[in-house]
Amino acid sequence: MLRFVVLAIVIVSAASYRWFRTGPTSSGADHAEAEPTLNLDTFVVNLEGGNQRAYLRVGITLGLSRPVTRKDNVPVAPLRDTVVSVLSSAQPDQLLSSEGKQRVKDQLLHALQERAPDLGIENVYFTEFLVQI
Repeated sequence: MLRFVVLAIVIVSAASYRWFRTGPTSSGADHAEAEPTLNLDTFVVNLEGGNQRAYLRVGITLGLSRPVTRKDNVPVAPLRDTVVSVLSSAQPDQLLSSEGKQRVKDQLLHALQERAPDLGIENVYFTEFLVQI
């Protein structure tokens, strides 16, 4: 009986060692390359709200088609100006729904692509989002 217990412990130990040593297998094709991004930091803007005072605090990162290098002259000030212009024209109630957030993302993407066509902006990501009414 003792031999069976010892044999079971040895088999389980060997299998565990092999599993944890090699880990789950995957091919190199399974790993997609990370999308290059440009962080525009946090924005705080007043929203058009008629009688009510409202503001939006949002962090934005842009997804790019290619990495930005030191040689690239990234127009950060015009990009930030474009973001502020688009966001400040939004209605607070619009930003509370997921459809409204998506609409603003689409507006931002279009406006940023027009402002900096050479940058290769493909996506707009909200990394922080707070509407205060």
